[in-house]
Amino acid sequence: MKPTGFAKIQNTFAALVIPIAFVIALFVYFVLMGASSNFQGNNPDNSPLQGNFLGIIYKGGYIVPILMTLLLTVLTFSVERYFTIGKAHGNTTPVKFVARLKEFLAADDIKGARAECDLVQGSVANVAKSTLDQYELLEKDKNMTKEQKILALEKNIEEAISLELPGLEENLPTLATITSLATLMGLLGTVLGMIKSFAAMANAGAPDSVALASGISEALVNTAFGIASAALAMVSYSYFTTRIDKLTYAIDEASYSIVQTFAAKH
Repeated sequence: MKPTGFAKIQNTFAALVIPIAFVIALFVYFVLMGASSNFQGNNPDNSPLQGNFLGIIYKGGYIVPILMTLLLTVLTFSVERYFTIGKAHGNTTPVKFVARLKEFLAADDIKGARAECDLVQGSVANVAKSTLDQYELLEKDKNMTKEQKILALEKNIEEAISLELPGLEENLPTLATITSLATLMGLLGTVLGMIKSFAAMANAGAPDSVALASGISEALVNTAFGIASAALAMVSYSYFTTRIDKLTYAIDEASYSIVQTFAAKH
């Protein structure tokens, strides 16, 4: 099945997020954080002014824009998934919808069940409505046996689910990847900062205090950014996968109820 216009927009959006986030990160790093007014003597090569947070982060080095890109990507995809999965829930909770659907099925009111699907909308309702449409077609079919009809109904359910789930899980693999990638990039920045620190301490005579402070600052900033990005990605991924699991359970429950009703009454 070809992607719909909305799906194409989603795919384009996902493909552009990381490049745009990287451009924003570079702008923030070099223009805002690297502004001369953030440093002693108006020179970015010097230490940042006391308490100047932007200057402190700037001293994290060139790993900072990469970590900022990962953080912006996590924030963007989290907001996008929040609204997308919220829309997939429909106009009521999946639990209430499944309970209402069972009431219509128990009363053998297929038209009422379909009307409820139209009213609620969302992923669970979409799968249920597709299954109910097939239900009505199979009721009129006089050539298929009962077992064949049930198999056809179950196949329709699988196809409907396969159309709904990919849209719900989109961009979640990226969040899962960032969970590990942000930690590794933060660790890389930490190691680079410590290398600078030890290099400053290795100077003959008194250590280069500016280089030593810069190296320690780079290490700590990258550590903080990496941990923050990874933690946010992990929480976001867990939250959305839990919501999708609840939707999947509701879809299975609604589908099972429809199949059982068909098997019992035909």
